[in-house]
Amino acid sequence: MNEEYCLFGDDTVNETSELRTIELCRKGNRSAQKVLFDILAPKMYPVCIRYVGDRETAQDILQDGFVTLFSKLGSYKGEGSFEGWARRIFINTALMYLRKKDALKMSDDLENARHLSSDIADQMSNMGYQELMKLVTSLPAGFRTVFNLYVIEGYSHKEIAELLGITETTSRTQLSRARTWLQNRIKAANR
Repeated sequence: MNEEYCLFGDDTVNETSELRTIELCRKGNRSAQKVLFDILAPKMYPVCIRYVGDRETAQDILQDGFVTLFSKLGSYKGEGSFEGWARRIFINTALMYLRKKDALKMSDDLENARHLSSDIADQMSNMGYQELMKLVTSLPAGFRTVFNLYVIEGYSHKEIAELLGITETTSRTQLSRARTWLQNRIKAANR
């Protein structure tokens, strides 16, 4: 691999080589675009799966995300992490897909919302990463979306409400319901 294309995760990489690769991509250099794809795809594909729950749709979203990424590359100013900037594109691509599918229709009802009990938290700590991610991807779409944005991506309920066009209360409700749903599945798995 050409040294100018080494980026993201290699300790020997410097900011100059990363920016050089991005600049080559902006100019339409196919080799640089392939390298960028090869580096980011393995990191962004799991993000897509977490939001949509199935591999085939996640692959479509990954492709759409790269189309958007390459078309918006000119707007990256070199401030902050490029990978973080790219990640937001893939999240937004997944959210657009979910909106089109009407998968984000959510309820404001708080009656059945509960928090994880400590015994469930203990059982979760004994589960492997793959088992937990499988449970997360099997959450209903609305629950999964808010869970991913809040727990995994670190968005606040206010930010989630703005992103999804819902209220903060709905975001909190969906997160609580996601936790309850996961709690029930973990209990069932440990019987």
